[in-house]
Amino acid sequence: MGLIKKFKDYFLEEDYDEYEEEYEEEEETQEMAKENVKSNVVSLQSVHKSSKVVLIEPRAYAEAQEIADHLKNRRAVVVNLQRIQHDQAKRIVDFLSGTVYAIGGDIQQVGTKIFLCTPDNVDVTGSISIDSDVDTPMKRW
Repeated sequence: MGLIKKFKDYFLEEDYDEYEEEYEEEEETQEMAKENVKSNVVSLQSVHKSSKVVLIEPRAYAEAQEIADHLKNRRAVVVNLQRIQHDQAKRIVDFLSGTVYAIGGDIQQVGTKIFLCTPDNVDVTGSISIDSDVDTPMKRW
């Protein structure tokens, strides 16, 4: 039995030492990976991008798509329609109303022929009352 035991010990201990070294290396790499994961965690507040507001004064209906693109890119847009014909301004507001509805945003009149269009990531609180004596609001917006 002595010879068989020596034979087993010789072959098993050699394999056992190799496996033990490999196991220790795996444990070390897993611990290092855990430390790296902890250091890569970043607060969402620090990643938050600053919001932008775009001011646009369109001169033609064709510029409505540019305004819609800003809204799709999650930017609030103030649209001044004072320098465009009434029928064109009406078409732009209709187009923007559809765009805002599609993205879940909001559109508000903040002055005579001035509108604030916001995507869903922008909250607008409060309201602006338009004095009918001083500023004549558009009849149907």
